[in-house]
Amino acid sequence: MDKKIGFKLDFTRCLSIIFLCVFIHSKASTNKGFEIESPSGKLSVVIHQDNNHLKYSLLKEGKAIVKASQISIFSNISEFEIKGSRISSENSTWNPVWGQFSEIKNQYNELVLDLKSDGIKTTLFIRAYNYGVGFRYKIEGYNEGREVEFYCEYNLNATAVLYCPAGEGEPIGPLNFNTLSKAKELPKLITPIVVENSEDTYLSILESDLFTAPEFGVIKFNFNKNNKTLVSSNTTRLKGALTTTPWRVILVNDKIGDLVTNTVPLNLATPNQIEDTSWIKPGKTLWDWRVHDYKTKDGFTYGINTESYLRFIDFASEKGIEYFLIDDFWFTKATKGYLEIAEDLDIEKVSAYAKDKNVKLILYYDRHKGDFGDDTLFSYYQSLGMSGIKYGFMGSNVSFTSNAIQKSAESRLLIDFHDAPVPFTGIQRTYPNAITREYCHAQQDSRRAFTPETFIKMALVNAIQGPLDMNNGNFDLTGINSGLREKGPRKPNSYFSTVVSEVARTLIIYSGLVCIPDAPEAYNEKADLFEFIQKMPVGEWDESKVLHAKMGEYISTARKHGEEWFIGSVYNQEGGVLDLNLDFLKENQTYDVTFYEDTNNTHCKTNPEAYQIRKGKVKKGEVVKAKLAPGGGHAMWIRPIAD
Repeated sequence: MDKKIGFKLDFTRCLSIIFLCVFIHSKASTNKGFEIESPSGKLSVVIHQDNNHLKYSLLKEGKAIVKASQISIFSNISEFEIKGSRISSENSTWNPVWGQFSEIKNQYNELVLDLKSDGIKTTLFIRAYNYGVGFRYKIEGYNEGREVEFYCEYNLNATAVLYCPAGEGEPIGPLNFNTLSKAKELPKLITPIVVENSEDTYLSILESDLFTAPEFGVIKFNFNKNNKTLVSSNTTRLKGALTTTPWRVILVNDKIGDLVTNTVPLNLATPNQIEDTSWIKPGKTLWDWRVHDYKTKDGFTYGINTESYLRFIDFASEKGIEYFLIDDFWFTKATKGYLEIAEDLDIEKVSAYAKDKNVKLILYYDRHKGDFGDDTLFSYYQSLGMSGIKYGFMGSNVSFTSNAIQKSAESRLLIDFHDAPVPFTGIQRTYPNAITREYCHAQQDSRRAFTPETFIKMALVNAIQGPLDMNNGNFDLTGINSGLREKGPRKPNSYFSTVVSEVARTLIIYSGLVCIPDAPEAYNEKADLFEFIQKMPVGEWDESKVLHAKMGEYISTARKHGEEWFIGSVYNQEGGVLDLNLDFLKENQTYDVTFYEDTNNTHCKTNPEAYQIRKGKVKKGEVVKAKLAPGGGHAMWIRPIAD
């Protein structure tokens, strides 16, 4: 290696300036290479020129976890030159409007390479964080209409095992390179891809800040059978407005669960673009969609009508649930600037009643019923007194989605994307009104069955790209499975869970809007269990950590709000015991704890509604042995005892 570019944050300021001056004025010839280290020195990116392209390698503690891999912005280049290089560093913090953390540290070292490709000036930015790296191009001198191809290889270890989302299905995986090499038809690989590289290294490959360059579309993956290399490649044509690409991101963690709380994608995203965010409030929401045709003990049947919605609002007001979400069929037809409201629904009365009860409303919009027109859609929803819009069937058009987010913000509306949305990683920093999205197999979506293993995989794969609207929290599991619900699973007794698992899932899945799908009566019948959901804050966490996780087997998540901790754990259909070490609690502090647990007789298939609740006291360093039934769960609400 002829040239090494490194930057240690414990260097003196004077020495840093000397280094910067040297590298700003240096020009690397074609046979020279570069290296940039993370602030901790554990990760490093090595760059070298290979003919008319660059190749990078990613090393962890000196060992290659991504071997030499091509990265480029133009294909078929005849002349390529590295014109200069420079480095910089950042060590700051910022406060998200809402999220898994109340404060995020943004610390990285950055290598910038000035390039020239067939006379076109480009700049490659390489940012090295302690737990990941990002690559981005800036195009300075361009030819109008020239095709741009952001091409990036990921030459992974031969033993790597891959997982990725599968739309409204269970995530794909495990896949290995031998399987992919022999496959007659390759599976569709989409972001984020999770890589089990070894027992102590886990990677996730995705992108961030698609907001900056929506014309690139969502990152696309392929597998090159010839050299057994994973490839991402997106193309567009140069326009005057195109100056930068999205970030290509590789996350690196020692534990698979830490990928879910990794803040590198948020740090790479464009900072908040909304000046006044006081109206953006994360929270819990009731939802009518899964309750249609639910018959209560007092003889009432829920449907799409005014009376049903008033009952939801009453319960939300009583329990402190911030939102009520009205889903499809509240309108029957859409034309330009007009929605035909369902016959039995007085939406103005519902809106006024909700306002009086201090409950905010979110309203669904289905483009299949006609095009109202996005130019006036959001302001119309605002005029109805809505606080948010759930947008269905947006499609994969990134520019369209980006515009919808910005227009909804102009009307002070939260936006929840459903039905195969764009995985807009980092957008909740840029536009925090983008509160959640259904980039997953939501509970009983399309009335498919939903298994404990499916949930755990999505919690460790789909959730990496950002907040998920998964609709956990069903309590009437026996009724749902027996076919008593209009929106229940197509096959009776195919939805496996326990009521404690349902409670734990609402915490495990990070979202700015936790949508709980059951009837008020079902929650009232288990009010002591519902307490966990009721007390649990949403989206306003000071700290989040995954305590235990293994793909398809179990996951345990802890989140802190103020001095209180909420912990949720779930297990696959084998069931088991998890040792939950409370070493994150304060020293010399005693805490009250409420345990929400499966019983010895609980089973996700045969006895899903059996649970027990007990109370106790805990201190820092104690280990709770959480026993989880097959397909079961465990939850804890921990709060300090007042002096």
